[in-house]
Amino acid sequence: MLRRNGEGLLDKLKRSFAPVTDERTRLLLLGSLPGEESLARAQYYANPRNQFWPLMERVLEASLVALPYEARLQTLLDRGVGLWDTVGSATRRGSLDGNIRDLSRNRLTELVATLPGLAAVGFNGGKSASIGMPQLSGRPELALVPLPSSSPAYTLPFDDKLREWLKLRDFLPGSSL
Repeated sequence: MLRRNGEGLLDKLKRSFAPVTDERTRLLLLGSLPGEESLARAQYYANPRNQFWPLMERVLEASLVALPYEARLQTLLDRGVGLWDTVGSATRRGSLDGNIRDLSRNRLTELVATLPGLAAVGFNGGKSASIGMPQLSGRPELALVPLPSSSPAYTLPFDDKLREWLKLRDFLPGSSL
């Protein structure tokens, strides 16, 4: 579906992927909307410059980057980590969150209700947090964790991002909350 943007140009409606979760999910990580390369490859965080997989490798202390995509997802699930996005669909030129227009939100409260062991939700970037945190703010049993974006467009140094992302370890299975 094409929609006309404010400049009179046509933008394609883009949709998020299905959630990657199971009954073991203890930590749910939410992005905003997959970027162009991710959409083209039908993979979360497919852009090799996106730092999501290297960050999660350090958080989990497990190899991820070298694994095939399906094995990466399985490793996340095996470690109690799920993935999804806050935006269900939107028009956007390029991959920048700032270009998201005409968005519809994913139904986060409905997904969370299906995850009995969920302890925390991490928001990958400001856009994700601004959309998702209000939906989940009425859930006092959940820790809501805003994170610096793993996007290559967010130029905070990797070590500074990592310092914040390592806080996710507190919510993994086996941690004492």
